[in-house]
Amino acid sequence: MAIQSFLVPLGTPAPAFSLPDLDGTTVTLSAADEQPLVLVVFLSNHCPYVRRIEKALGSLTAKYARLGVATFGISANDAVTYPDDSPAHLAEQAERAGFTFPYLYDESQDVARAYRAACTPDFFLYGPDRRLVYRGEFDGARPSNDVPATGETLRAALDLALAGRPVPEPHTPSLGCGIKWRPED
Repeated sequence: MAIQSFLVPLGTPAPAFSLPDLDGTTVTLSAADEQPLVLVVFLSNHCPYVRRIEKALGSLTAKYARLGVATFGISANDAVTYPDDSPAHLAEQAERAGFTFPYLYDESQDVARAYRAACTPDFFLYGPDRRLVYRGEFDGARPSNDVPATGETLRAALDLALAGRPVPEPHTPSLGCGIKWRPED
């Protein structure tokens, strides 16, 4: 069942994190201190909403990396219950989708909670002061439609933020698979 992302208030500071990438190397939010913008994307391998846009996301983030946007992908799904979201399968996804950004695994799910992530995909864009300037959809592409996955909505937000301009509301919430919380949670 698809759910919408929470519309976390604009201006909310980016929660710090320290998570392993798919090779086990620890990556922190501060690794992007020199970049003007930070995009944090909650992803999963098994979700059809993510699969529908993953190649376009790989292309878009590679282009915007050259413009000063640091992207971090984070998977917080419980890999015990959803083994397709284990780090080994996330590595396959990163290769398939052309992800060039650090793809991190939030096994404790603490980072997902701190960001108030609700679904995959879920997008959070932070400005130079690391305060939230956009949260919402990638574009209108869904598994149930033929809308091309171009990242049109996110691209517009990135362009405005890079120009130092606000991203006007309303922001359309992202829609996707709910984060797969551990059973004890």
